[in-house]
Amino acid sequence: MEQLKFRQVCIFVTGWLSYASTYLLRKPLGVVKADMEKVLGYGKTQLGWLDTALLLPYAVMQMLLGPLGDRFGARRTFGFCLILSSLSMITFGYWSSFSMLFLLLFINGSAQSQCWPNCTKALLSWIPDNVRNGVFGMFGTCAFAGGILGTLLAVYLQTHYGWRHCFTLPSMIVAVLGVVVLMLFVTAEEAGVTVPGKELKTNSADSPVTTEKPGLLQLMKIPALPEIAVTMFCLKIVRYCMYMWLPMYLLQHLKYSPSLAGVCSTTFEVGGVIGSALLGVILDRYFPGRSLHGTWLSILLSTVSLILFLYTSSMGKVVNSVFMFLAGAFNAGPDTILGGAIPLELGERDNRKAGAATVGLVNGFGSVGTCIEGPVIGLISSMYGWAGMFYLMIGLSAAGVAANFRAARIYHRGQDTASEKMIV
Repeated sequence: MEQLKFRQVCIFVTGWLSYASTYLLRKPLGVVKADMEKVLGYGKTQLGWLDTALLLPYAVMQMLLGPLGDRFGARRTFGFCLILSSLSMITFGYWSSFSMLFLLLFINGSAQSQCWPNCTKALLSWIPDNVRNGVFGMFGTCAFAGGILGTLLAVYLQTHYGWRHCFTLPSMIVAVLGVVVLMLFVTAEEAGVTVPGKELKTNSADSPVTTEKPGLLQLMKIPALPEIAVTMFCLKIVRYCMYMWLPMYLLQHLKYSPSLAGVCSTTFEVGGVIGSALLGVILDRYFPGRSLHGTWLSILLSTVSLILFLYTSSMGKVVNSVFMFLAGAFNAGPDTILGGAIPLELGERDNRKAGAATVGLVNGFGSVGTCIEGPVIGLISSMYGWAGMFYLMIGLSAAGVAANFRAARIYHRGQDTASEKMIV
């Protein structure tokens, strides 16, 4: 038992560090936008298209290439994608051509698209079912902690070496961790380990084994999965608006200094770390078997926090930071549950054996929102000012509440029906 716990901790730490490192190659773009606008002469619309170059392939390839992890294994897919991502960005800062920068970001987004589905697929194989939400919530802190580290590292490199040097060191770190994943990040099945407390996937007359992997349209017919995908769309577009534009908003609208704008923008992500860690534990304790009811309440509180942030933005840094923190906490808390644990369960249920595909579908659909946020926000902020951006985010967050509430009703109704059949 002690050996099993040691291996579980090793897998958790390896996956946490490796997925967190992907943000070292995403966050610098938001930090250096003001420099690119000044030095390269790019307008806000062009800067928005660079967001799209990173996030569009990230979204589309998650959905199209989701079965790769189910076919080739989570460890290989995750490790090689990390290495490809690092290779695409190591020279990014040394180019001035818009088309070349667009291409490199496109490759980076495509490679990173397969990191989260396969990271969560491998991790889930080691987690007992009764602590799944809590562990996934703690694991989800990697995305937000990675975002904080990515921003702080980019600010440091920008301040001391200039914006063109913000990508080389992060690329080297990601490449090293890609090699570590290939060596260590095995699933429980690969290691030949049976995890106590984990439900065994057994065959029955009602759930025959199928060797054919379900396609995209078949996956979308899984009850509650489309609603969860729409919720992720709303959550991610709001989050990436804050990731990519908050430093610029603090700099230009609230008149923060460049370094202070970059550092203070991480308050949103600090909230994300706390929210992700706590919500999973809260769901396991206070919403057992009713996880989705807890997530829609969290998204509702995030919507309220965004409203309060907008209407108190002139009250100073402390008030700004409080509402940035709360918006990040309540937005990020549901992320690993909606984008990891729930779709994985739905993908593996009834012998579908499509866990990586369902996670890829949900996160890919969610990322469709992130890939369009760049040009949309650039256009809206140019036409209607920064307030227009926040009204859009508030509306999308409210739509996420509605979609998640519907998903909760469908998902938990299905659970109740399955339980009644078992009793009968």
